[in-house]
Amino acid sequence: MESIKKFLATDQQSWSLLLVRLALGVVILPHGMQKALGLFGGYGFTGTIGFFESMGMPFILALLVILAEFVGSLGLIAGIATRFMAFSLFIEMTGAMILGGHIHNGFFMNWFGTQKGEGIEYFILVIGISLAVLIGGSGKFSLDNIISKKLK
Repeated sequence: MESIKKFLATDQQSWSLLLVRLALGVVILPHGMQKALGLFGGYGFTGTIGFFESMGMPFILALLVILAEFVGSLGLIAGIATRFMAFSLFIEMTGAMILGGHIHNGFFMNWFGTQKGEGIEYFILVIGISLAVLIGGSGKFSLDNIISKKLK
């Protein structure tokens, strides 16, 4: 029970943690919706799994990527299991940056199509925000806070 309390613990009055948690969830959610539901021009669940497998990624990792982005972003927005959701995105984005080849494309995003692919600046932002949420917790207005209060 004590470990659950620590897992859910946060500065319940922190507006900054709320803002970074929501920003991360809102930015990642459309990417998750592309992968899981096929919205916003995405492949959908089956297509995304197939795409990742065609790149040599095992099924289980492809599934975890979809879950991290779709379920993880919803969890962040609601503030439930916030640290786990942030850690999932931290791992996923670190893997995408390094193993996905983005690290070889330089720093900048490929706004004008002049690079071989996307650089790492987006990944650095997501990784940094994920770490901040992982360390600090969910902040104000989270389900973690409600659960944490009930456990006291």
